[in-house]
Amino acid sequence: MTALSTLSTSTAPVCFSNLGVPRALSAALERQGIVTPFPIQAATLPDSLAGRDICGRAPTGSGKTLAFGLAILSQLAATSGAKRRGHRHPSALVLVPTRELAAQIEGAVVPLARAVNVRVASIYGGVGYAKQLAALRNGVDILVACPGRLADLVERGAVDLSHVKLAVIDEADRMADMGFLPVVRRLMDLTSPSRQTLLFSATLDGPVDKLIRDYQHQPARHDVAPTSGDQGTVHHHFWRVEPLDRVAVTAETIMARGPAVVFCRTKRGADRLSDRLGRSGLQSAAIHGSRSQNQRERALAAFRAGRLDVLVATDVAARGIHIDAVPLVLHFDPPADPTDYVHRSGRTGRAGADGIVVSLIGREHLAATRLIQRRLGLSGRISSPDVPSLAFVGGVPGRAVPRQTRRKSFSSAS
Repeated sequence: MTALSTLSTSTAPVCFSNLGVPRALSAALERQGIVTPFPIQAATLPDSLAGRDICGRAPTGSGKTLAFGLAILSQLAATSGAKRRGHRHPSALVLVPTRELAAQIEGAVVPLARAVNVRVASIYGGVGYAKQLAALRNGVDILVACPGRLADLVERGAVDLSHVKLAVIDEADRMADMGFLPVVRRLMDLTSPSRQTLLFSATLDGPVDKLIRDYQHQPARHDVAPTSGDQGTVHHHFWRVEPLDRVAVTAETIMARGPAVVFCRTKRGADRLSDRLGRSGLQSAAIHGSRSQNQRERALAAFRAGRLDVLVATDVAARGIHIDAVPLVLHFDPPADPTDYVHRSGRTGRAGADGIVVSLIGREHLAATRLIQRRLGLSGRISSPDVPSLAFVGGVPGRAVPRQTRRKSFSSAS
């Protein structure tokens, strides 16, 4: 495959119809109150609708789902339903790293797909096979899938990918981090040789660059930075905390500026911290790879609805979940590298809102933290915890836990 071609990004047009999106889809977007394309959508849709391969780099929460979702739906809308129903295998495939992201994409695409009589299904592990097999038997136009479960169903003969004419690889760098690229390659090799490939990733180097070279042909490259309206100001704080004080500092910080998403390194650690925060008087739930899909979805729904003060997560939640207006992200355990820091911290400062990121740093993590600061250009010294100072961080709409609950927290959090 040839090298990337770089195209300039034009100013976003007034409406989606100007980008080539069919009127039925534009009307469906308008009914949802979506009338102005995000920069990544304005940049990529003309090329993708023209049949070009796309290599898109854009931050989390920038509108990538609609960028490729509208490209797929627009092209399928031009194909008669009767012709698509001639076989029971997908015409489009979207590969994603996590079940949360698969469910999120399905939820965003299905209302639009109904407007053009297109069928969508998602495939991922952690749930039973019966519903997914039934969806495949009934016929699917767009299949959103995690690589592991899809490979299993391919081996069972439940799905044939040879009819896929448009393939999307979303969060390609996360696929690489999770070791999915060998499976992704095997699945891509099963799709139509003449397919169009759209790839989206926060980073495009290393193994992702090899994926681009091997599976894309002269892709149009679009690097889209967030505008001031897309991303708020994020305030980063690095606190030196002794191990025995971390739970108490975490509880106090959440009570001051929560609700919060708190990241732990291990599943066991997330469960243990969630339990201790719960005993501190906070409404808490944990999500990680060992929780069932129903458990994870219930926890996310409760957090979105404001019924939880804190969602404790492993890195499974650093990408793939969409929660606007998270005032606070707290790194209880430090991230492994700068990329993980970016994706964890990206849960706040979304949709124009400001955010706070607090990292709890032990003695053994000082050198790694300073490296992350240098790599990401984050200023600020590593200081002692200073929860009261967060009150002076403007524009972050946290909700404080009632005072009587705070007193209970301080007596039980250590």
